[in-house]
Amino acid sequence: MHNTELKFIVDHNVGKMAKWLRRVGFDARLFAGADDAALVAAAMGENRILLTRDRRSMKRHIIVGGRIKAILIESDHFKAQVQQVVSTLRLDKSRFRPFTTCLECNELLEKCVKEAIEGRVPPYVYRTQEHFAECPACRRLYWQGTHWKAMNLEIDRILSI
Repeated sequence: MHNTELKFIVDHNVGKMAKWLRRVGFDARLFAGADDAALVAAAMGENRILLTRDRRSMKRHIIVGGRIKAILIESDHFKAQVQQVVSTLRLDKSRFRPFTTCLECNELLEKCVKEAIEGRVPPYVYRTQEHFAECPACRRLYWQGTHWKAMNLEIDRILSI
């Protein structure tokens, strides 16, 4: 399940943040449009925390008045951006649900039986892995191989504030 306590909408100007939040299990919608009003309306309508580098968006009455929680991302550097969100929201690793959300389309992953994915992963992966998950929307497959280990290390490295 998504980490349901927090949902995000991520402006395209900090788009990499959406994938990182998905990695740790949060519902993070990437807003690809350029219309600030639509971005703010989506945040309001879907009860999402807005992450942006756009100072003009932050001046909107609905944000200034506190009806939408928004974080103005200060840094150009990704690690600092993540650290700002983690610090501002007081997130710790116990709130993360790593690798439960599709990195591409933000859907919850579903466990699948190994036999059902035969031929869809490289033979070596099929022989050496036992647990697989699949995105019900885009059908992307996930398993705990070397990329999974590398992503865990990246999460730890970024969180070492």
